[in-house]
Amino acid sequence: MTKTQKLTDWSVPMPITQEVQRIAQSFAREQPTPSKAQQIYFNTLAVCSVNNYLRILGIPTDLSVGNSWNPVVRLAEDTADLRVTGLGDLECRPVKPGDLTCHIPQEAWFDRIGYVAVEIDEDCTQATILGFSPTAGISELPLQQLRSLKDFPAYLNQLQPVVKLSQWFEEVVEAGWQTVEAILTTEPTEPALSFRDATGVSVERCKQIELEEYNQSVVMVITLIQVSEPEIDIMVGVYPKPEQIYLPPNLQVMLLDEEKNTIMNIQGQRENKNMQLEFSGEPGDCFSIKVVVDEFSVTEEFRI
Repeated sequence: MTKTQKLTDWSVPMPITQEVQRIAQSFAREQPTPSKAQQIYFNTLAVCSVNNYLRILGIPTDLSVGNSWNPVVRLAEDTADLRVTGLGDLECRPVKPGDLTCHIPQEAWFDRIGYVAVEIDEDCTQATILGFSPTAGISELPLQQLRSLKDFPAYLNQLQPVVKLSQWFEEVVEAGWQTVEAILTTEPTEPALSFRDATGVSVERCKQIELEEYNQSVVMVITLIQVSEPEIDIMVGVYPKPEQIYLPPNLQVMLLDEEKNTIMNIQGQRENKNMQLEFSGEPGDCFSIKVVVDEFSVTEEFRI
């Protein structure tokens, strides 16, 4: 069986409802040229079709927060993104019957959790979701390289939610991240305070990290300081919960780059009250913080 046959066997036909057509036509009428209107029309059909498919699978989405639903961004860019709640943005690219590749515009090369190819029939009454790819490469994605939809739910399930740090300056904060005062009843120790006192616009949030196998938890505090455009200073602090005095003695805190290579690694000692990492980055940079105790670990994914 060829790769194309496998994709066909697992492709999913989705009817394009009159309501979806109405939305796509409404968005298209806003555009200044026929070619731009056609682009927006097909992008919207693709996004709505993937949205309906994910809803059938029980995977929550939010149409309203994507760039494809923003009239200003729609006009300026070729975007067909769909927010998967808690995970990030899928790019839903329309293709025509007989196409061998799926066009990926430059604005969609980054900041996507995956790419889904959606074939729109000539009458625009049915969409066929062909398959997906975790990555897109540049410009054209061969349809033969798509992965089967039978693997799609498992792929989404294994994704770690990505925390978008730059949005914190706009008070857009992901679920689970709270003010320091909400979790820590006392202020973090002096090194964290001195970091926060540096000149620049700053924001700080924290999250409780469960060390499930040890029936313990620690608190991760992220401090951001916009010293100068575009660089952002970042401090990651790990602290015991208020009812605990010290961190676990065998705790490690690791900074990983986008390829999961270890950049920094600090090892806790006995009677440690905090562990801290300080570094800088720019918007678009990705990194992970890994908290390790013996064989157990928890990883948080971040994008500046």
